[in-house]
Amino acid sequence: MRPQGQRASSRGRQRGGIRFGVGALAYLLKNRFYIGEMVYRGELHRGEHEPILDRDLFEAVQAKLDARAVARRVRLKGSLAILAGRIFDDRGNRMSPTHSKKLGLRYRYYVSHAILQKRKAEAGSIARVPAPDIEKLVLDGVRKHFASMGETEHPTAIEDHDLIERHVERVVVKPQAVELRLAVTNEAPAETERPSVNDQTARQLPPVITLAWSCGSFAAVKGIVHTPSPKPAIKPESRDALLAAISKARRWIEDIRLGRIASLAELAEREGQCERHIRLLAPLACVSPRIITAIVDGTAPAGLTVTGLAKALPYSWTEQEQRIGLDNLQVAN
Repeated sequence: MRPQGQRASSRGRQRGGIRFGVGALAYLLKNRFYIGEMVYRGELHRGEHEPILDRDLFEAVQAKLDARAVARRVRLKGSLAILAGRIFDDRGNRMSPTHSKKLGLRYRYYVSHAILQKRKAEAGSIARVPAPDIEKLVLDGVRKHFASMGETEHPTAIEDHDLIERHVERVVVKPQAVELRLAVTNEAPAETERPSVNDQTARQLPPVITLAWSCGSFAAVKGIVHTPSPKPAIKPESRDALLAAISKARRWIEDIRLGRIASLAELAEREGQCERHIRLLAPLACVSPRIITAIVDGTAPAGLTVTGLAKALPYSWTEQEQRIGLDNLQVAN
């Protein structure tokens, strides 16, 4: 039995029977055909058919849609997610900004709408990407592109938000590449002769930049996989979490040493944490310099976590390094 609303085409393909997406719903709400009008070649004409919607109701809906669009643009302008509204997976699903928190740190991502709407089977090859990584890749790619073209306005002088809004139309995330479709500018050089059809077509097509990249998988993989590197690199988010925790612990100890904090209970109240959390992380102020160097350089063990490092303390620096498996690794001076 077919799902409700589904039909078969003349070629046997199944159509319909799916939930409304944002684009289809917006098309219905903005369609002037329902108030007895038609749009032809960009011009509005009175249709010969009878309207089925009241004009006042239709215009009220348009006003509300316009207000929401303005509010959304203002919200995006102040958001850290500079690619919001422009980034898609390779199956055409928009990717929305989201975040998670761990040990007081905030990690930003872009996630496919198919995942957020519980339609995992319809998600693209890459359904979630780290926001800082993809944003830096896109910004660097756009700036290098315009720098190579000798733009009069130096691309590095443009703020990140403005650069994306002005020059990037669409970002498509693929397994081994990110495809950027640049916005078409309205400026065109003055011509004495009428341009050919080929020239017009070429000018209307938006330029596309392909940036090489690879995204690590976020899901557990079962079965036979490629043999991992004997020394996998520590993940950037783990590195940042470790360095932030060490810095925080050193600040706590300094506050106690200088008499700014009288007790662990007072420190816990100030930080909004329990005393157990403070007692666990405070020893991180005494981490071996060699371990810190390895974390910064990305040569620390890939599985090293804040909790794992804290449990290795307090011991001598040599014992710390042995307990986390750093004793056999070479760290650059």
